[in-house]
Amino acid sequence: MTKRRIWEIIEPGWSGDATSRVFDIFLVSIILLNVIAVILGSVTSIQQQYGQALHVFEVVSVSVFTIEYIARIWSCTILERFQSPITGRIRFALRPLLIIDLLAILPFFLPFLGLDLRFARSLRIVRLLRILKLARYSSALQEIGRAISSKREELILTTVVLVLLLIVSSSLMYFAENQAQPKAFPDIPSAMWWSVVTLTTVGYGDVYPITLAGKLLAAIIAVLGIGMVALPTGIIGASFIEGIGQRNMIKEPKNCPHCGRKISGE
Repeated sequence: MTKRRIWEIIEPGWSGDATSRVFDIFLVSIILLNVIAVILGSVTSIQQQYGQALHVFEVVSVSVFTIEYIARIWSCTILERFQSPITGRIRFALRPLLIIDLLAILPFFLPFLGLDLRFARSLRIVRLLRILKLARYSSALQEIGRAISSKREELILTTVVLVLLLIVSSSLMYFAENQAQPKAFPDIPSAMWWSVVTLTTVGYGDVYPITLAGKLLAAIIAVLGIGMVALPTGIIGASFIEGIGQRNMIKEPKNCPHCGRKISGE
């Protein structure tokens, strides 16, 4: 089998290729079953009864994902921008989806590299990252990724404002409540916990102001928090809708205003 043919098969839905489509369905099924296996494996009774079967499935899954990863790295050189046998493959391996592919299989091999088993076990939760491999097969997830990427400057600015608001609010609340509640607000870093749960509108209620100044400040910060949470959501949502609209304009045929015939949107 040629390198180009391998690439056509492992790439999602390559040119309507039936073999590629079957491979996509197979891989998506393995990914979903892996997530279910990780979740069920956390149940003690299931782990005790079916632990061996889950381990066998893990070995089979890792084998499939490893072969897929190696095949992608090996066959990527058919693309012009990755033609270099070494640097091209390195640049390809540093792409976000390829990093996710590597993280999906890495925890399985770490114990064989002499890593502390206790640390290796703690990395098992990383196996849940395999669900992110679905991004390669989901146009909706890809559209969300493009929406975040296209609005990264606005999101960075929003994050900076949120961090500044967090620092200011926790500092003010410390000065307002420290004397009245020295245990709840012993210092500014401790006050940041209250600021985080308030700005994110979670409001656990384990720490709250009791002074008049603290309550007034908390009311203002809570109102600001609603806007700060809604702002990045609105930015991503607007970008996502814009991307969907542009894609539909390209795909959907249009009618010529003169003759009424359907014309391509390209």
